[in-house]
Amino acid sequence: MKEFFIKGMTYGWNTTRGAYRSQEAVDSLKKLKETGSEWIALSFFTYQSSFSATDITFDYGFTMTDRDIEFAVKTAKDLGLKVCLKPVVNSKDGLWRARIGFPDDAIDYWDRWFTSYTNFLLHYAELAQELGCDMFCVGCEMINTESKTTYWKEVISKVRKVYNGPLIYNANHGKEDGVEWFSDVDIIGTSAYYPVASKAGDTEDTMIENWLKVKEKMVALHKKFNKPILFVEIGCRSAAGCATMPWDFEHTELPFCEEEQAAFYSSVLKVFWNEPWFAGFFWWDWSTKLYAKEEAHKNVGFDIYGKKAEQVLKQWYSKDVKIVKEEETA
Repeated sequence: MKEFFIKGMTYGWNTTRGAYRSQEAVDSLKKLKETGSEWIALSFFTYQSSFSATDITFDYGFTMTDRDIEFAVKTAKDLGLKVCLKPVVNSKDGLWRARIGFPDDAIDYWDRWFTSYTNFLLHYAELAQELGCDMFCVGCEMINTESKTTYWKEVISKVRKVYNGPLIYNANHGKEDGVEWFSDVDIIGTSAYYPVASKAGDTEDTMIENWLKVKEKMVALHKKFNKPILFVEIGCRSAAGCATMPWDFEHTELPFCEEEQAAFYSSVLKVFWNEPWFAGFFWWDWSTKLYAKEEAHKNVGFDIYGKKAEQVLKQWYSKDVKIVKEEETA
């Protein structure tokens, strides 16, 4: 029951305060639009002090200001792009946000953390409503909190009181079955960093074979909740072996390999594009400050600007997608 399809890209992650308002960022957003993308996930984060802290604070020296966000949303909309606002909480001690949480019986800690998280989220939900954002993400890869169904249902209920658009939650690949409250959001999201290659330089055929196995799991997830599924994060770096660990951002010593990145893109697009329950992609990611195009062959990051994967994406994003209404599949 494909009622919409998102040709998207994540934009603005891991940048400095004020960067959204630079001319470099505006120029970058224009180049993003040239890929055929119709959406951006505007993703930014603030910190809590450690994985076991109960307070999520606005960092006046770091966190993006509302003026930054307003400028980025307005610029995107002026270019004809739709926006999913995606606020994220990270842990300042360097641990992955999935580790945020407490023992099950530490009720007071859970109460305090979810109170703080709700306040954090409501601020940006209100902002998303005021700015006319087209989707709102209520959380990203918060694995250790996902079993707290009652808390999450309450969070989502409160968000719906201030934001009228569709809601998505961003689970992590392989952990989607741990979210029993997917029934409360409109779209099931996941970070689809599935390792679909077994070695550096693996073939696209091998990747397709492994994506087909992933598709079986996604079909089951869709049938369980009767919700569309969106790859709200997906991608891999242009470095040898990165399709074996698409989530990797640390092994910058690996040699440049745009072919493997392009094969990763092509394989997943071929497997999921025409599925009626599949809602699209927000690729990870597109920087606010791009390298010069002639320097693309030196860049081993997630960006696809000037690389073969960009041409793959342009070809697919130039295609029409048949939008299937629910009554057509009944």
